[in-house]
Amino acid sequence: MSENDKDNKINFDEDFKKLLDEIKDEAVTFFNKNEKTEEDGADEDKKTKPRSRRKKAEPEKKGEIVPADKMLPPKLSIIPLQGRPIFPGIFTPLMITTAEDTKVIEQAYNSDGYIGIVMLNNEADSPSAADLYKVGTAARIIKKINLPDGGINVFISTIKRFRIRKPLHSSSPIIAAVEYLEDEEDDTFEVKALTRALISEMKEVSENNPLFSEEMRLNMVNIDHPGKIADFIASILNIEKTEQQKVLEMLNVRQRMEQVLVYIKKEQELLRVQKKIQNELNEKVEKNQREYFLREEMRSIQEELGTDAEGNETDYIKFKKKIESFHFEGEIKESVDSELEKFFLMEPNSPEYIVSRNFLELVTQLPWNEEFSENYNLENAKKILESDHYGLDDVKKRIMEYLSVRKLKKDNKGSILILVGPPGVGKTSVGRSIANAMNKPFYRFSVGGMRDEAEIKGHRRTYIGSMCGKIIQGIKITHTKAPVFMIDEVDKMSSGPQGDPASALLEVLDPEQNVSFRDNYLDLPFDVSNVFFILTANTLDSVPEPLLDRAEVIQLSGYIDQEKLEIAKKYLIPKNLEKNGLKKGQVKYTKAALFRIAEEYAREAGVRNYERNLDKIHRKIVTEVMLEADKKYNEAVKAAKAEKKPAKEIEALRIENFLDSEKIFSLDAPDLEKYLGKPVFDESEIKKADIPGTAIGLAWTSMGGDTLLIEASSFTGKGGLVLTGQMGDVMKESCSIAFDWARKFVLDRKIKKPEWFEKNCVHLHIPEGATPKDGPSAGITMATTFISLLAHKTIKRQLAMTGELSLTGQVLPIGGLREKTVAAKRNKIKTILIPKANERDLADIPENVKEGITFVPVKRVEEVIDFVFGGKIK
Repeated sequence: MSENDKDNKINFDEDFKKLLDEIKDEAVTFFNKNEKTEEDGADEDKKTKPRSRRKKAEPEKKGEIVPADKMLPPKLSIIPLQGRPIFPGIFTPLMITTAEDTKVIEQAYNSDGYIGIVMLNNEADSPSAADLYKVGTAARIIKKINLPDGGINVFISTIKRFRIRKPLHSSSPIIAAVEYLEDEEDDTFEVKALTRALISEMKEVSENNPLFSEEMRLNMVNIDHPGKIADFIASILNIEKTEQQKVLEMLNVRQRMEQVLVYIKKEQELLRVQKKIQNELNEKVEKNQREYFLREEMRSIQEELGTDAEGNETDYIKFKKKIESFHFEGEIKESVDSELEKFFLMEPNSPEYIVSRNFLELVTQLPWNEEFSENYNLENAKKILESDHYGLDDVKKRIMEYLSVRKLKKDNKGSILILVGPPGVGKTSVGRSIANAMNKPFYRFSVGGMRDEAEIKGHRRTYIGSMCGKIIQGIKITHTKAPVFMIDEVDKMSSGPQGDPASALLEVLDPEQNVSFRDNYLDLPFDVSNVFFILTANTLDSVPEPLLDRAEVIQLSGYIDQEKLEIAKKYLIPKNLEKNGLKKGQVKYTKAALFRIAEEYAREAGVRNYERNLDKIHRKIVTEVMLEADKKYNEAVKAAKAEKKPAKEIEALRIENFLDSEKIFSLDAPDLEKYLGKPVFDESEIKKADIPGTAIGLAWTSMGGDTLLIEASSFTGKGGLVLTGQMGDVMKESCSIAFDWARKFVLDRKIKKPEWFEKNCVHLHIPEGATPKDGPSAGITMATTFISLLAHKTIKRQLAMTGELSLTGQVLPIGGLREKTVAAKRNKIKTILIPKANERDLADIPENVKEGITFVPVKRVEEVIDFVFGGKIK
């Protein structure tokens, strides 16, 4: 702001104060409707008007009394109003901002000082006469003040209503010929009553509205003209400007007062609603404030007493007592005490409060100082293992040996076992039996498909919802530092953007590191070295080598049909009968029926599919029983209604009363098709090598042992070898070696000439092409297949083989001999050729598995060819 602007502002403030003093008497005169004399007008002009304008305002004859409203000119310069209309009899400032209106004010101020004020009926930027209402107010300029921004602030005294008769100049400056309007007065008692009612009602409004000043109330009381009272009240009421214009246009005083009284009533109703809302809001605020102060006071009292609102100990006191009982030292004490202090200072409504509370709750629930000892009886452990599982003698022996060593050494340190076998052979139930045998709590979780290492080691405590890993969770749930943990499907873990869970398990399982295992969430060293870890896998091929290095491997092979029969009789049938609501012994199976289920409906290594078939049989039997009972129930109800027995007696009939719970269902082998449908596996499913160019091999997969029928054929071409059947790289190499050896063999014995291999292609295929196959144990089987094709000879019946082949013809050892033997037995194989080096593994195969099978150890592939073809190829 410039110095000149500052001076103008100071002058404006001083002039405004002087002006209020100068025109105080004149404002009161207008409000009381007192007539002014010429002499009074002249005296006022001496104060506020220049000499030239004062001459025009004087009457022609001195001493004659002329009312002010009779001196009004017949034409007026119009000031358009964007806001509300201005009523007669009011002294008010008027801000002029536009250049056109400023020019009109200057001209009027330098002449007689009269202007017309009319409200616009629209929001036109450049208003014309057509944009104006017809009725406005004539006013006289009392004082003009120039503002620093170029605008003008004028103080006007409104005098009388007028109606525009004819616009003399339609655009700015707007000049119109006007007709001055007189009030239509009605001096009756009703008008007097309306006057009193207006003043009374308005007093009530003004008392409840802080916007009404004391000066407004005094002015309203001092006005004695009914029309002026209505105008004054209409000007200060908070109503729409169109409604104010409507009042302005009313000439009948009585109608004007009645209309204003209606607006007052609306204002009173609005004020009542506003007051009600305000009171409700105040009550809520006061209630919240009161509750806040009471809570703060209660909190102070609780802090002194160390209790909550119900008199119980606060979380802080509980945590503090529990933490002190642990007698932490070093890093653990420092971290926990720091977190406890932070928790004490936190507001319960803070988001971090829950994070801190969850952490302290975890700390206080972990068994930091637990004292424990191995407390199990070997004889009892043996009974538990025998009662829970049939067969698995090798597994049971290994577990008993392991428990015996722990008992002798009094070693409380945890150990790591890996149970490896196909699905459904009882790996999980073996782990649970070990926990029962050792009198320890059992906790199991699976890591199959796990990609986030935080599942093992926990999430960092940096956000709401973070939590500890599975290891600490298990210890918290079991309430001991020495539980039995079973981690399933370790061969199916995978890495991802969130880390490598297999690597995270290394710290957990490493005896040198798990003494001070550090979970990301807990972030404190915790001893998990006393945990007995049992891992399960279907195959060792995909288990990381570092994990295998830390564990002892126990193989669980598949079950043969005889074992499945015994498992079904001792475990599966009683369990499934109870599951389906049947009594023990209500369904009886013959030995032939159980064998047929194993051979034709559930030929996999485990017993899960066997159990599903039993469940299917029992569900259908239950359906038969219920349908028969329902039929009897409906007949009984029908008979009771026919005999017209009482309704209560009919309602007392229950379908349970008609169940034949004593009925025994006996199932033999031929009955199975009624419940299970056609066999899934029949005699045609048994693989047979009964044409030249075929041989049966044995393979080991994650699902257990399996038999492979390998086929070969030849056709005219440019020579070479074609392989199909989704073979892996290892199996393809074995096939190349077998083909080269077979070609050399037939050439040496002159079975084929060299030209034959140049003019013919050999195609080798392993059926079930959608199943990937790999492994180093099919070498001699493929070599036998090639020799059978090239010599056009068939191998012996019910014969299978397994063994890898070297380029020089040696038969190399293989793995999984037991599983392969079980698969061969299911396929009714009578003779198995095995590598000589695997002869020692025969001792590990149970006698009931080896029963009925002849094992032929071989060192070289020539021995294989001589045996399978009976020495017919020379």
